[in-house]
Amino acid sequence: MTAPSVEALLAGIVDYAGLFPPAALPMERAVREYARWRRSPQAWMLGRFVLPAARLAELSRVADADLPEPDASPPWRLSALLGADARGDAALVDSFDGAHAGRAVVDAVELKAGSPDDANEALDGLPPGLAAFVEVPLDADLGALLAVLKARGARAKVRTGGVVPEAIPGPSDLARFIVACASAGVPFKATAGLHHPVRGEHALTYEPDAPRAMMHGFLNVFAAAALAREGAAVAEVEGLLREEGREAFAFEPDGLRWRGRRIPTTALLACRASFAASFGSCSFAEPVADLATLGVLARPEGPGPASAREPA
Repeated sequence: MTAPSVEALLAGIVDYAGLFPPAALPMERAVREYARWRRSPQAWMLGRFVLPAARLAELSRVADADLPEPDASPPWRLSALLGADARGDAALVDSFDGAHAGRAVVDAVELKAGSPDDANEALDGLPPGLAAFVEVPLDADLGALLAVLKARGARAKVRTGGVVPEAIPGPSDLARFIVACASAGVPFKATAGLHHPVRGEHALTYEPDAPRAMMHGFLNVFAAAALAREGAAVAEVEGLLREEGREAFAFEPDGLRWRGRRIPTTALLACRASFAASFGSCSFAEPVADLATLGVLARPEGPGPASAREPA
């Protein structure tokens, strides 16, 4: 039986981004994987299906047989990435939602902004009712950008990795971002590089000669977010982000323990509900398999670790 603290921290946490590197699956394969995991015992961890808004028509063709009929089961929730023409992409979202009522819904969009003016301009073109996640560079004026997002009811997005070592932000930069979001009252999501629960050195792609680097762990990031939401200073948040010991994390019935620090289940629930939304991953199987190895989850049925990487 899954501990309440595990469910509190991990429910709906993985936005499936199989279309993106390093998996870079074709649409048909990514749709099939998402549909399979929606039917699995681990479906409670699965969040939205992530895709570019420009590929919504392609998904409509490929996924028609997999989408539920209205009222048969919850519709697929999608997050659409908007490109340079945010208004045009928003129109694609509106059209898709109208044509798939009860079967699939784009209820979140993701876009980029390097300055407060960029953020305001991009958000101006969005229809109401969408959760908007704005990816911000960590070397920007975070205070000014987050103030705009707060005023506009938008959320932040942080890139936590990539397919090259230099795409991975340092723990100090990531800690400052998380604490800044907590101080500003701006929720955030993460994307890229969070395939594994605990910080450690891993291959950055699925190629045999892939470069290796120290990658952030999603338990580290989301536990750190819970601490930041409770008022922890940057130094403590950074310390948690740097944690590499798997044994340092322990899920207990009433909370998550990290070394001498305990985060109550109620704080984990509150963090996920109002602050740390989710993370995008091109693999769902890999995080599930790693959590099973840690003993946090029961070992999943079906494909084992060899196929957990979901290569293209």
